[in-house]
This record gives sequence, structure tokens and C-alpha cells, in this order.
Amino acid sequence: MLPLENLKILDLSRLAAGNMVSHMLADFGADVIKVEKPGKGDDLRNWQVNEISHWWAVYSRNKRSIALNLKQKEGLEVLKQLVQSADVFIENFVPGTLEKWGIGPDQLSQLNKDLIILRISGWGQTGIFKNSPGFGSLVEGMSGFASMTGEETQSPLLPPLALADMVAGLTGFGAILMSIIASKKDKTGGQVIDLSLFEPLFSILGPWAASYDISGKIPPRMGNRSNVAAPRGIYKTKDNKYVSLSASMQSMWEKLAITIGAKNLITDPRFISNSDRLSNQDDLDEVISKFIKKFNRDPLLQKCSEAGITVGPVLDISEIIEHPYVKDRKILLKHFNKEYGEILMHEAFPRLSKTPGKIKKSAPKIGENTDDILKEIGISQEQIDQLREKNIIS
Repeated sequence: MLPLENLKILDLSRLAAGNMVSHMLADFGADVIKVEKPGKGDDLRNWQVNEISHWWAVYSRNKRSIALNLKQKEGLEVLKQLVQSADVFIENFVPGTLEKWGIGPDQLSQLNKDLIILRISGWGQTGIFKNSPGFGSLVEGMSGFASMTGEETQSPLLPPLALADMVAGLTGFGAILMSIIASKKDKTGGQVIDLSLFEPLFSILGPWAASYDISGKIPPRMGNRSNVAAPRGIYKTKDNKYVSLSASMQSMWEKLAITIGAKNLITDPRFISNSDRLSNQDDLDEVISKFIKKFNRDPLLQKCSEAGITVGPVLDISEIIEHPYVKDRKILLKHFNKEYGEILMHEAFPRLSKTPGKIKKSAPKIGENTDDILKEIGISQEQIDQLREKNIIS
């Protein structure tokens, strides 16, 4: 038995953050019901490569789909019936949308006092930005992430992935589990989780606010370097590949200096302490780069491994897929999808020793499970047919 098998999740979210939350819940056994627009479905389906909805295939595995028109009164009435037997309700509409529909948290709690409601938005349910567009790219810019990323002499960089959404998704997963524990422990019933994309991303940037408050200085963009420890960076090898290196501890720096044949640098005034090395990173990188350029990547990695130095390869996705570590840990697997055939995707995580997650079924087609889901809450086939004739469901 998977640990979350008794949980029923209603997921009304679109795109990445909410789907990340419910994806993890589904991998560990929760019955996730995706409530989608008839005919259109979740917008995540439109993120495609070679006309394959790979995002949907990966992040909606193990879920079921009901196509329900929430713009019609009868569609909202069906949703209210679903809410009565649900444990968790996930949404990421613009704040105030549920209230306009007459199904805000107060109304949902009246239908189900134990319901946990996760509300995902760009900036949160309160504050002056609550009604502003909440796309992840805007959050990645405003949170400080972009201003920290890139070279000092060049423009800030946005991440080439849905970072804000994914970090919020992981946070939402934990928040739901905390709420379940609180409900069972203190018999508090359900509660509302106000999850912005901004706060989780800002929180993982480190004590940036404390640093500025203490020093009054805005840290510059450092490229691949660190503003807290040196040496740290990405270096090019003889065969035009790259390695990442970090020697953030004094003992690791000394091992590195000995390995590159520069033991004298340990007592060099420019490099004696971490603070000295931070102040002289150009000189330090020049020495390290010259050493690394003498070797092809794999022999260099072997040499560093034998010396106990923390150096690793910079891999692209073609190398990651074939890497012995990834294969040995079984991090990736091919799972059959009824629409596209076999899709390569990551295995369920984190790894639990007694109740590990599992990929049991592929992502559903739009409305694939509509009839079954409605019958489970007592709606007859005759009523289902009538709802379909009125385009309330599909």
C-alpha cells in the first residue's frame, strides 16, 4: 500500500506549479482528479516537442481526468459534489476567482469542514500585487534570482526552466502533508494554504536580505563563482568539455593546491584564507584553469577522485541519460503512454524504504475518467448523459 492511497485530490490548477504538487501526491498513491476544460484540457498539454505533450505525460502520470465546464452553474454543482468527498483542493486561479464563482474557501469549507485548500498564485492571496500577473518568469525576475545569475558585466539571466513553479510545487507538496498531520494530530479540520511563487524561490536564495542588511552592499553577479567561498567554478578541459569544481572548505583547497602542483599557494598571502581567496579569484582561477586545460575531462576526473577533490563533470542531457550513476540508481525509466507510446521520465522520488512511490498508469486523455468519477459520487448514467448533452462534461 502506498502511503497516500486514502487521499482524494481535486486539482483545478493549470500549467506547472499545481501539477508538480499533484504529480508527487499521485506518485505516492493519492487519487488525483484533474478537473479540466472540456475540449481544451490543462494548458500544460500545449507544452510540446514534436507534437508530443511530454510535460503532460510526465507530470500527470498516475492521475485521472474529468472534463467539467465550471463556467456553467451545473458544472459548479458537480464540482461541489466532488468536494464533499475530497481531502485536498488545489487551484491556481487569479486570487478572487473562486469567490466570484461562489466557491471560495468559506463555501468549500461548509461543504467539507476537513478540506485542505491549496491556493497557488504568483504573489499570494493578499498584498498589493495579489491581482497582478503571476507567471514564473516575472517572479524569477522580481525575487532577485535573475539579478544574481549571469556574469557581472552582462545582463541578468532567467533560468531555462520553470524554476519558480517547480520550487513552489515542492513547497506545496510539503505544505499539504503538514496540513494533513496537523488535522489528524489536533483535530483542527481543514485549512487554507496561501502559497505564492515568490516566497519559496526567494527563501532558497540564501540569507541575501541579511547580507545586505549587515553590509549595505548588493552582491554582484558572479557567473560561476560564489560570493561566499573560493575556489568555485566551471573550467574547460583539454578536450573542450567542462567540469565543475568546489573547494569551499580549507582542507579541500589545500588538497587541490597540492594536486595541481602548487603547494606554495597554500601560504601565498593572496590565498591563505577563504576571504583572501574571494578577494583574488581572478588570480586563483588563472592557476586552476591552466592546470585543468592540460587534461581531457575523464582522466582529470579520475585524478581528482583519487586525490579526494570535489570536481565533477558538466553534463548535457544526452550524457545524463547514459551516465552510469543515473542507470545504477534507476533514476530514469520508460513508461508506456497510451497516446504516445513509451516516454522516458524520472522515477518517483523521494525514495521511501517501506512505501516507495510508483508509476502505475500513464497521464489521462482529456475527460478520460469523467464517467467513472461521477458514478463514484452517486451520479447516474442517465444524469451523466444529460450533462454531456448540455456540454457540462465531456
